[in-house]
Amino acid sequence: MKFTKSLTAVVATATVSSAFSPLKMREIRDKAAATDGQSSPQLLGDLLTLSEEKLSPTGKAIRGILLKQDAGHDTGGQTAAGSNSSAKDVCGVWKQIADDMAQTMAGPDRQCNDVARAAVRLGFHDAGAWSMRMGASSGGADGSIVLAKECETRSENNGLQDVCKRMRAWFDKYKQHDISMADLIQMGANVGTVVCPLGPRVRSFVGRKDNQQPAPENLLPSPDQTAEQLIAMFADKTISPQGLVALVGSHSAARQRFVATNRTGDALDSTPGVWDTKFYDEVLDTKTASKVFKLQSDVNLSKDPQTKDLWNAYVGAQAQQTFIEVKMIRHDYASEYVRLSLLGVGNINELTECTEVLPPFIASLNNASPGASQVVGSG
Repeated sequence: MKFTKSLTAVVATATVSSAFSPLKMREIRDKAAATDGQSSPQLLGDLLTLSEEKLSPTGKAIRGILLKQDAGHDTGGQTAAGSNSSAKDVCGVWKQIADDMAQTMAGPDRQCNDVARAAVRLGFHDAGAWSMRMGASSGGADGSIVLAKECETRSENNGLQDVCKRMRAWFDKYKQHDISMADLIQMGANVGTVVCPLGPRVRSFVGRKDNQQPAPENLLPSPDQTAEQLIAMFADKTISPQGLVALVGSHSAARQRFVATNRTGDALDSTPGVWDTKFYDEVLDTKTASKVFKLQSDVNLSKDPQTKDLWNAYVGAQAQQTFIEVKMIRHDYASEYVRLSLLGVGNINELTECTEVLPPFIASLNNASPGASQVVGSG
């Protein structure tokens, strides 16, 4: 996703927030969730109408994630939903696909590369073109960004043409196994996330239906939007301000190419090959490296009264541990991405969980090497 008070106030805020304890950060998020007008997380798709006794094991698992009663991430073991034989039959081909994807998404420095970050962005752009007020009949995670050639015809998808070609090639390679483009795109996004050191292992589900029709237009964020505009846009996707701030954490591994063409390739934080929380710090920091590019939309979110405290909860060393802490039931990014990846999906209760096919979570930077993914230069 490509999404100010005085300098003294910003610096002071960053200093105070970096001292937040994990408990304090949780209090901030819980308070925000209770006051943002969406204190009760919303269900999606067929889960809105199905009674609990009619839910499949996967339906129950997803319901728990959407209601923030269960974790949206996995630490590496096989999930319960994937332990039965029918799920293994479905997930077998997805193991081959995920391995195929992972080989192209990790660079020689064992950090995530441009293919990985493009795959993450593609997942956002396919799923995010959905609006609650417009109804659930079109848009969302339906594969249309590739199938309807939105990659090539819509300016907001500039830079995704190469990864769309890769998706078409993977689809042609594995389509005899009855996979969908919608699932392929979302699996690619989750593989692209977890191959980044510290990137969460987002729980992954398959069984979405494809749609050849283009998604509605003007439903994706732009890099110059105000915080108010972004908050309203994501509320229409059932995503709270808290969820929005968590999701823009994907900018930790992002680079820009078309916002400022004179700075093509500049990263949005100083460690674009690692899924850390430096992004949140560096948006606020006036001494950020000169090669780090700040989207105005991110700056706006970091300073708006509705999202400032939520942003600051991710600033500082303790925030990184909270961001990746595998014992927390609400691993913020992963839970919100599960929600995003199910927008527009009408058959959630029929999906199969295949999280087990993802590469393992990389819990330490010791598994990565500094090098090409590091940004240098002072501002």
